[in-house]
Amino acid sequence: MGAAPLVMSGATKRFGAFTAVKALSFDVPQGQIVGFLGPNGAGKSTSLRMALGVMQPDEGSVALFGRAPDISNLRHVGFLPEERGLYKKMSARDTITYFARLKGMSAADAKARANELLEATGLGAFKATRISKLSKGMAQKVQILSTLAHRPDFLILDEPFSGLDPMNQQTLEDLIRAEHKRGATILFSTHVMEHAERLCDRIVMLARGRKVFDGSLDAAYATLGQGARMAVEHGFDLAAVMRPKGFEAHRAADKGPGDSWRVEFPSGLGAQDALRAALEAGAPILGFQPEEARLRDVFVSLVGEAEAAALDAPASVTEVEAA
Repeated sequence: MGAAPLVMSGATKRFGAFTAVKALSFDVPQGQIVGFLGPNGAGKSTSLRMALGVMQPDEGSVALFGRAPDISNLRHVGFLPEERGLYKKMSARDTITYFARLKGMSAADAKARANELLEATGLGAFKATRISKLSKGMAQKVQILSTLAHRPDFLILDEPFSGLDPMNQQTLEDLIRAEHKRGATILFSTHVMEHAERLCDRIVMLARGRKVFDGSLDAAYATLGQGARMAVEHGFDLAAVMRPKGFEAHRAADKGPGDSWRVEFPSGLGAQDALRAALEAGAPILGFQPEEARLRDVFVSLVGEAEAAALDAPASVTEVEAA
């Protein structure tokens, strides 16, 4: 459609004296999978509602495909809200058909698409089953299928993995990859960093309504000081022999044989360089393990461990309640 699916510029949203989102600016380029990350209460859902025009920003602006959200450009969007809700007396097939027709599909095309999606996701035998008779996982899957039934150009998914068991989480990851391969641009919010690590081209991190990072996964990992854990025989001063070679070493609390140290890599040097330097210095090495960068570590480095602890809070906590 030409213009970027979403551009938010200085968007701020207040509820009374509480500021849920503060001067948020980011864009979602065409064809990317972007993760919108942060703990519950960070402002993610409020931001997505502004993106859809459900809420208006008190300051700043939102552009959906180049203009303010309206009935026309929203037809190109599929939205999965965090608060799930379906008509319990409708069948699985009728539910998907209904939502597809709301987005402009003909009755015949919508019904055919519903059958196709249900068969593809293992729910073909339940197409005539009422929502009230489905398991929670099946009902959530039907809602997800209703979101993408009309083949939207832009998918916005708010905490899509919440409440799903590991098998259904994997099914949803596969669906997201399939929609992306089809050509859809995807923005999904989550407080579970592992999903973003597996799926995203780019991430935007929020904490207390403010953006703290916006960039690629590689750029996120690059914010961390890279290092490795090294165990040496008791009493050996690893710091003294590594410092002349350009590496800083600090004692670590890891349990294991000998004394544990964390060795920090200077810019341009990596794990093999650190190991070689230790061997050349005659360090009696008992163990060596390069650290694997994780998005949670990036978040901790940006906002601190206390704020990052909110990543483990129950998903039912609302943004205003968490403030």
